[in-house]
Amino acid sequence: MKKIGLLILVFVLSSCVEMQQAINQFPQTQGIGGIDISGGLKEALNNGITKQVTKLTAVDGFYKNEAVKILLPEELKKVDSSLRKIGLGSLADEGLKVLNRAAEDAVKEATPIFVDAVKNMSFTDAKTILMGNENSATTYLQTTTSTALYGKFNPVIKNSFAKVGADKVWTNIINKYNSIPFSKKVNPDLTDYVTNQAMTGVFKMIAVEEKNIRTNLNSRTSVLLQKVFAIQDKK
Repeated sequence: MKKIGLLILVFVLSSCVEMQQAINQFPQTQGIGGIDISGGLKEALNNGITKQVTKLTAVDGFYKNEAVKILLPEELKKVDSSLRKIGLGSLADEGLKVLNRAAEDAVKEATPIFVDAVKNMSFTDAKTILMGNENSATTYLQTTTSTALYGKFNPVIKNSFAKVGADKVWTNIINKYNSIPFSKKVNPDLTDYVTNQAMTGVFKMIAVEEKNIRTNLNSRTSVLLQKVFAIQDKK
């Protein structure tokens, strides 16, 4: 009888493992206790986009936000210092400002790209992200979307350069610098540079909201966020 009982127990346990493996193959939308973990993480990211990224679209949203302000690339720092030495400091200041203006303008048009990207988060991704560090959701979004985002964001930045007059300002700056005797000629790809810097700034601001939701109970502004991140609190 003991042998029969042991065989039955082995069969039951084996069946449970097979059943769990079968369950794991089906798409899941619910988490612990029937809580929609995926939905909660998507809401958190959408909050980051709507609450924080929107701030970047305002005048001085980049330029006066030290966390994301776009500074000159290394190869242009000598351009900046050279212009200031010959009394063209105001032109150098304007050059820096219009780079940030282009980013501020571009983010207005690019925000829907980030919103669409959030929709692709799977339940498995959500479980891993929830139990990760304070910016795991942002890192996931950055890792899975950066290549596609760059392809869409770059032409927006290019158009914004023309819209805010950054192309003319920087053509003037480069021409002035290149005309300085004995200066090493420069011709930087500012569209590429500002595209990358603007994307970095956007992800930084999304991370701010994610950290708020993870660490500040008052930032969990819906029942779903409260339930989902209560799971994280217990880890």
